Amino acid sequence: MKIKKLMSAAVITAAASLASTAHADCGTVQMGDFDWNSAKLHSAIAGYILENGYNCNVEVTTGSTLPIMTGLYNGDLDVVMEVWYDNIVDQFKPYEDKGVVKRIGVNTPDSGQGFYVDGPTARKHGITSVDDMLKPEIAMLFQDPENDSKGRMTSCISGWSCYTINLVKHHSYGLDQFYTNYDPGSSGALDAAIKGAFQKQQPIFTYYWEPTALMGMVDLVKLEEPAYEQGTWDAMMVVVNDIKANGVEKLVKVDATAYRDMELPVGINTRLEREEPAVADFLGNYTISSADLSKLLVHYLDKDQADGEAELTARHFLTSSSDWESWVPADVAQKVKDSL
Repeated sequence: MKIKKLMSAAVITAAASLASTAHADCGTVQMGDFDWNSAKLHSAIAGYILENGYNCNVEVTTGSTLPIMTGLYNGDLDVVMEVWYDNIVDQFKPYEDKGVVKRIGVNTPDSGQGFYVDGPTARKHGITSVDDMLKPEIAMLFQDPENDSKGRMTSCISGWSCYTINLVKHHSYGLDQFYTNYDPGSSGALDAAIKGAFQKQQPIFTYYWEPTALMGMVDLVKLEEPAYEQGTWDAMMVVVNDIKANGVEKLVKVDATAYRDMELPVGINTRLEREEPAVADFLGNYTISSADLSKLLVHYLDKDQADGEAELTARHFLTSSSDWESWVPADVAQKVKDSL
């Protein structure tokens, strides 16, 4: 596959060719990828099948949420394997209503996200909800090393939609009175902050999501928030989108609500469905359970990530499981198996 790094909404890329050959039977499929591990693995698995089963020329562009989704909307990209739809519904739906993009399949059936505290601290101090965090003595358990008057809430990464959602929640719940809203800078740095806290046996208050390998390695307790309610979420997203469009000065307090546990779809530009219907059929069938994905992520982090190649874990999945064979016709499955 060819891998590109997406730097902005203008789709500025720096390409590094890994292994690609133009094939006549299927054109070039432009795949959008994100800089978190589950998305990398979905892209690697689907990309391998497209190249070796359908003889597609796959080019992968990696970046943060806004530029990648913009690329899908404007037709620079054909497919995004992991769409956190609820986080971007206000941007996605207008293009969906116009028939420009489409959600197909369910790549992971039950994904969640929210605020977490390390288990030892949560149990010792009876912390079960965000309301429990609204005490000075609790905040000081998570003291920010750069601001000793507040605790630190390690948030999502700027550029991801969840960063702005968490910013609004942070303000609306009153957490901003007691905690800084810390941007770790990358998914790797977020993982490192969590792992580092456990290694040092230090408290941590953080945003995270699941399924992930890390969630199977550490003891994090998800904090209760007001139960998900669609109207409250919609009103909150008005503020989120205003901040995205006009800057942080548009931050205002509004009722907030928990993230909804989601089924994550594959997103395609509908041009792909018209031009490569067999590819679209495969992507619509693609699905990996949360439990199986977590196992793959552990394998990726333990064995393959040092090599810099999610493709190694993709090959591991394709050789160790037969579930994927139901996604594709028998002749395609045989081509993939012959290539392994």
